[in-house]
Amino acid sequence: MRRIVHIDMDAFYASVEQRDDPALRGRPVVVAWRGRRSVVCAASYEARRFGVRSAMPAVRAERLCPDAVFVPPDFTRYKAVSRQVRAIMERYTPLVEPLSLDEAYLDVSQHRGGLPTATAVAEAIRTAVRGELSLTASAGVAPNKFLAKIASDWNKPDGLFVLRPARVESFLVPLPVERLPGVGKVMQDRLAKLGIRTVGELRAAGLEALQQRFGRWGRRLHELSRGIDHNAVQPQRPTLSVSSEDTFADDLPLTALEPHLRRLAEKTWTAGRRESRIARTVVLKLKTADFRVLTRSLTPASPPVSLEAVVRIALDLRDRVDLPASTRYRLAGVGLANFADPDEVIAQSDLFAQPAS
Repeated sequence: MRRIVHIDMDAFYASVEQRDDPALRGRPVVVAWRGRRSVVCAASYEARRFGVRSAMPAVRAERLCPDAVFVPPDFTRYKAVSRQVRAIMERYTPLVEPLSLDEAYLDVSQHRGGLPTATAVAEAIRTAVRGELSLTASAGVAPNKFLAKIASDWNKPDGLFVLRPARVESFLVPLPVERLPGVGKVMQDRLAKLGIRTVGELRAAGLEALQQRFGRWGRRLHELSRGIDHNAVQPQRPTLSVSSEDTFADDLPLTALEPHLRRLAEKTWTAGRRESRIARTVVLKLKTADFRVLTRSLTPASPPVSLEAVVRIALDLRDRVDLPASTRYRLAGVGLANFADPDEVIAQSDLFAQPAS
């Protein structure tokens, strides 16, 4: 049986700002640029008491908490602190899978450090983070990844929750279905129409009924309702995609997006060049003034081999958008996806290049 720990830093960006500037301690801190187009990157717990949350428009956060201190994000500093946190984790296991700058899974089934239990490892990490970095982290300990992630949120902030195998069923049954990974608002509404609002009700629906209704996702829902998750901790997760996006100061028509798409494509191309694998797909993302999100993608016969090729495809994808000319756009993004090993790309190219016999 696996022993999985999920470490989640508490209000990470805001906590780093409060740590580094004593004048911010105890005050409601919002990490965001000011302005009507900006969104909240993070909020301290003092700001959260007023209802401020990540991804919220900054102007709404300002209305909810007029006394909030707005601090522009410093991602270079946050990344440096994140590396320090990861170094602490790797003292106890090489099996660390970062999910973002502020959270990670650890498989401590066979750990270093001479500690007797996964709980002791989680406590040791939290103690080191507090003592060495003057920050706090919450932790969840469980037999698999998705349970550990739920557990780490149970006693936030600066808490630890241990979910032992014998308690999994009694813990899951009363939870609302939206606590399960992958169950967003749309799936929550679909399940509610079937009279399913708790994990216990989802479990009672049975595998066959869920598969008939939701296909392969129905099987996954059934497994989650029973606390089953076979996904292993992956220390070296291969890159799935890289992207850059920007929210404009003013809503723009489609015809005005070219210079922005060129700039975003250049940032994405630069990031993609750092990867050892090759991207085969170009993705265009657009968000309209009324927050409708559109994505278009193209996988050409040969992977794009230059910045200009990425720009050309992104502009072609833009031209395929069939909304009215009066539509205005508040955000655009350009991404590279469908990464593959060079040998695989070459082999496929050779296959399609061979003449038919």
